[in-house]
Amino acid sequence: MPNTYKNAKVDLTTTNATTVLTTPVGSTNIIKSILASEDSGNADTITLTITDTASAVFSLFKVKAVGANTTVELLTQPLVLQDSEILKATAATANRLHLVVSYLEIS
Repeated sequence: MPNTYKNAKVDLTTTNATTVLTTPVGSTNIIKSILASEDSGNADTITLTITDTASAVFSLFKVKAVGANTTVELLTQPLVLQDSEILKATAATANRLHLVVSYLEIS
């Protein structure tokens, strides 16, 4: 099984749920870091969810605050995403938040 370090970067330009990362079929992703950065000078909030293979949605963070012009590390421990699971982010306000997710993909 090859192990590959990767990152996913998303600019949350809408208030819709945005797919940040989808684990490929036959793989596992170990997320090491999720950084949320506010770049408009206005505090905002973010919601993160995982959608599993049965389309059930599980909340990781509901309305997590991100201060004006700050960056917040959302994880304190690694997070495992299994085959075909989807990490999604929703911003309270469009065009304020960026996400950078660092992970190890095991396939």
